[in-house]
Amino acid sequence: MKKTISGIRGIFGEDFTLREVLGFCNNFCSLIKSQKCVIGKDTRPSGQMIKETASAAIRQNGVNVFDLGTAPTPVVFHESRKFGAGVIITSSHNPIQWNGLKFIIDGRGVNERELPNILESKEFPKSSIGSEEKIESSYIEDAKKMIGNVKTPPKIAVDIGGGAAKEFAPNLLRELGCSVEVVNPDLLGSTRGPDPTADSLTDLVQSSLTQDIGFAFDLDGDRLVVVRNGKKQTPDVTLGLGVAKSLDLGYKNFVLSIDTSVSIEKFIKDNGGTVQRSKVGEANVIDLMIRTKAQAGGEGSSAGFILPEFNYCRDGILTGGLIASMLEDIKFNEVLSFMEQYVQLREKTNVDSSFHDKVINRVTDKLKTNYSEIITLDGIKGVIDEDSWVLIRKSNTEDTIRISAESNDLDKCKKIVKESTELVNQCYEQVR
Repeated sequence: MKKTISGIRGIFGEDFTLREVLGFCNNFCSLIKSQKCVIGKDTRPSGQMIKETASAAIRQNGVNVFDLGTAPTPVVFHESRKFGAGVIITSSHNPIQWNGLKFIIDGRGVNERELPNILESKEFPKSSIGSEEKIESSYIEDAKKMIGNVKTPPKIAVDIGGGAAKEFAPNLLRELGCSVEVVNPDLLGSTRGPDPTADSLTDLVQSSLTQDIGFAFDLDGDRLVVVRNGKKQTPDVTLGLGVAKSLDLGYKNFVLSIDTSVSIEKFIKDNGGTVQRSKVGEANVIDLMIRTKAQAGGEGSSAGFILPEFNYCRDGILTGGLIASMLEDIKFNEVLSFMEQYVQLREKTNVDSSFHDKVINRVTDKLKTNYSEIITLDGIKGVIDEDSWVLIRKSNTEDTIRISAESNDLDKCKKIVKESTELVNQCYEQVR
């Protein structure tokens, strides 16, 4: 089971059971000041059982629960602004047998300072039982107002991947006037996995040949991968397009995770904006956004664009609408052409989480002699030159070490990843 600011995640019935759901949700109530909590789930088979258990744990502490049923993560985040707190039953892009809990306070995910409150067991004085009420979301209406008019509505193929975006992403695009073709609407029979950043998206690639653009979502709808003219774009492109739209709207102050493409940072600065870098992880990006009053940003590696004015989370559904509104804008092709000059490669290698710190420390010692600039904000980042870098960091969600690299030369990027992966595996062997 993984317990991080990205959420509580595990294989349901093995290391993540209803006992853990009761405990973590009970502890979460220590952070709820409004006595109100909105709740929703993605489409995993175990979701309904976990949602009912989570609701019971929260209500026993006198907190009133507002149930959205099956709803994407961005929808629950958006609604939580009205209620003060939220819980999402999801394991995001993890395999179907996994599930988990994501906690929201004041419209944002819990941060590193708040996480211990959820992990440490708490007992509360007896109180009256909170109520439970099913509610409808105003997300589509609010997103439509945020996006504005789409001048020439495009034809869009939308690959739901059997996830919770089914009733939201296509409907928002239709409300904007777009023509929508839906691919893989249901989990049963879906031809692809839960993570669009890792899947080849064969069906969507084919569909995009007869459409203006294709969008693929993960199971809880916060990740969006773009497919254009039969070519799957890198996850960073999603963020790059969101950034381009933000610059068009007049936003200048951005926060990007440390593993986001250098091309996005250069594009922002070339257009008069400023960039600050955060640790990897949605909650870390948002925490820095709040502290610096940033207007937009996100995490390229997870195909996640964040617009705080609307949502303090990666919002694939809103981003899809924003991209649809700019397809005929010169900035759309401008940002794609600029980013195509760079190659991002991301790999991971299996490392038991109990050895993560030892491996990273050993890797850091070795890399210090190889690169002129070392950044230890999150793991170890070696800056090779102004166009090339490598980041080695422990995963927040899996028993893996992640290796991310970028360069304006494909062969160079491949070499960086290969050498870095070999180094991680070598260090793992040494510390075991």
